Amino acid sequence: MKGKTRRNFWITLLGTFVLVISGCFNGLAFAQNPELQQKVADLKQAAAQNKQELAQYTWIEQTTISLKGEQKKQEQYQVRLGPDGKPQKTPIGAPDSADSGGGRHGRLKEHVVEKKKEEYKEYADQIKELIQQYVPPDKNLIQQASQQGNILTGPEGTPGQYQLVIKNYVKPGDKMTLVIDKAQKALSSLSIDSYLNDPKDAVNVSVQFAAIPGGPNHVATETINGVSKQLTINVQNSNYQKL
Repeated sequence: MKGKTRRNFWITLLGTFVLVISGCFNGLAFAQNPELQQKVADLKQAAAQNKQELAQYTWIEQTTISLKGEQKKQEQYQVRLGPDGKPQKTPIGAPDSADSGGGRHGRLKEHVVEKKKEEYKEYADQIKELIQQYVPPDKNLIQQASQQGNILTGPEGTPGQYQLVIKNYVKPGDKMTLVIDKAQKALSSLSIDSYLNDPKDAVNVSVQFAAIPGGPNHVATETINGVSKQLTINVQNSNYQKL
């Protein structure tokens, strides 16, 4: 037993040593790659400046939630960034939903619809809260990822663009791929592979960016897929107005 315990101890120690050395080499590789360092520095600067400029605007957000391909809810919000840098949303009008009709049949249908809404509402809220940690990218989290050697240059894509792949950005094992315009040094798109509490409860996101004429970059469209429950959230932002 003593021999087995000693052997397990050395195996655990060796495993820890390998992880530490691997982390050191990742950090060293980043430090020795000036081109990657410059790309990360540009991304951090653009993220911070863009967020500051975007705080001077208000816009309309339309959110559509679908479950298993069937639209369940559509809402519009007037949005602006608050002092903490997080979106502050004011609902516009009443939520759009299917007409329940009249009579007993209509009331029963309405009851069923409301029950289903309650079933997916909490799940949808969890997804929204998760994605707010990724979009827009945060300069402090980018810095943390770079220090840990978790940023790599992605494969060559469209001419005039390059990719940065960030792993373990918010959660262990997640991945965010950013496509950046070389000339503008601004985000063109990004994709996210993440999850809620369990990696099996996957959440995939695709985001397209656009620029306000003479102003900052912003999220134009966003598609969020909660894989396990087949729930999709589509977001469209428009009508940007300076405050």
